[in-house]
Amino acid sequence: MLRFFIQPQLNTIVDSVIGYEMLIKEYRDGTWRMPASFSAIPAHDMAELLIATAKELSLKVGSVSFNVDRNQILDDQLIHALIAAQTVLRPVKLIIELIENDVKPSVSDEQLIEVVTQLNDFGIQFCLDDVGSGINTWPAVKPLLPYTRELKYALQNYKEHLNESAAENHVTFWQNLATKHQMRFILEGIEDDNDDAWADSMNIDLRQGYYYGRPTLMKIRPDDPD
Repeated sequence: MLRFFIQPQLNTIVDSVIGYEMLIKEYRDGTWRMPASFSAIPAHDMAELLIATAKELSLKVGSVSFNVDRNQILDDQLIHALIAAQTVLRPVKLIIELIENDVKPSVSDEQLIEVVTQLNDFGIQFCLDDVGSGINTWPAVKPLLPYTRELKYALQNYKEHLNESAAENHVTFWQNLATKHQMRFILEGIEDDNDDAWADSMNIDLRQGYYYGRPTLMKIRPDDPD
């Protein structure tokens, strides 16, 4: 069984929720777990779940975000589901987060740009997730920037093996890139007071992490297990 969990994204300057990220989980062995492989989830199942969840979302927020890898975003069935979900969610914006995982066979920038342009035409926005890690690194993502509205930087990817100065340099680079291209910049992975204070020191307004709210199950049936 697959379901989405939603986690809030905040603007800490005005202390308000601006959106939710939808995180897919699988129910097995009596508990909810991350899927072993995102690419292994059939597009048909993902499409049906996305539309069913969209129908249950009546959120007075600006956006909801949905993760895909480079193979999934090319699937026609999923593309049609994304467009249908945006129709259901309107005026809430649907944002597609392209995760940093590598895929085989590889997907070209030209293929991605063709699909993202199509989605943009339906009001669906594009986000590069976990920038600076996996294959979402600079300058690999440079060709995608004209079609991108949001960059997300995962603090947890770096704080265990970078000193504070190096982490500041990484974040500043992506912050400046977002500002230059008039994108939103979200710092995710904020887990405690120290992380929150560090985000304050970096003048980052848009944030996500356990410190502000853990993912909660979005039920689409009354008998969905908690």
